[in-house]
Amino acid sequence: MTREEVAREANYEFETVKSMEQGRRRPTERFLQVTDDMCGAHGFLIAMQDYLGPEPVVNRGEDFFRYEAEAISHSSYEPMLIPGLLQTEETVRTLLNMAWPPQEDEVIEERVAVRLGRQPLLDKRSVAFVFVIGELPLRHPVGRMDAHKRQLRHLLEVVQRRNVVIQVMPAERCPIADSFVVLELPSRQRIAYQEANGVGSLDADLERVSVFAQRHAEVGRLALDPSESSRFIEKLLEEL
Repeated sequence: MTREEVAREANYEFETVKSMEQGRRRPTERFLQVTDDMCGAHGFLIAMQDYLGPEPVVNRGEDFFRYEAEAISHSSYEPMLIPGLLQTEETVRTLLNMAWPPQEDEVIEERVAVRLGRQPLLDKRSVAFVFVIGELPLRHPVGRMDAHKRQLRHLLEVVQRRNVVIQVMPAERCPIADSFVVLELPSRQRIAYQEANGVGSLDADLERVSVFAQRHAEVGRLALDPSESSRFIEKLLEEL
């Protein structure tokens, strides 16, 4: 009996069946009923229902970092913050020190190291990065004005790389409030990642990831083009 057969019988996606079989997510009652029938388990698998409970909230941030490290394309939309891959160390520290509840110094240092340690990914010229950033975090500093200016100059430096595109989303055009990232892996599989309240979630479902990809295409269409975006940041620097 193959996973494909189970998926068809249970009306689930292949990846959903695979995740339940490998213990990455709890099996549903329907999954247990279908597999019990298909395997002729005579109720042995259905009996597991008594041990099922709500899915725990699992932070998939570390999983995302692993996928990010091997991705061949990275497309993100961030309306409220400058993306971590583009943050200067000053910005990173300011944001982490503003977090509530406050964290121990050791935790902050560890998170600073993790975020900065991801940034050399931008040096992989064979990987395409497309960042769509909202106007708000560009206009409003999270810390000192001089540090914010250095952050904006850093964006202008990073965008000189041929594999990095930065587009600015004007505030009046912003159609989507939630940030997200879509990664394409060497296998051509795409994965979507979202983070809320410090908890990250990964999604590999083809239909749902396709929705995220379409959303990114839409925000890219509405945002300023790369040249206009650079001029926008340059003008903003002159005004600050």
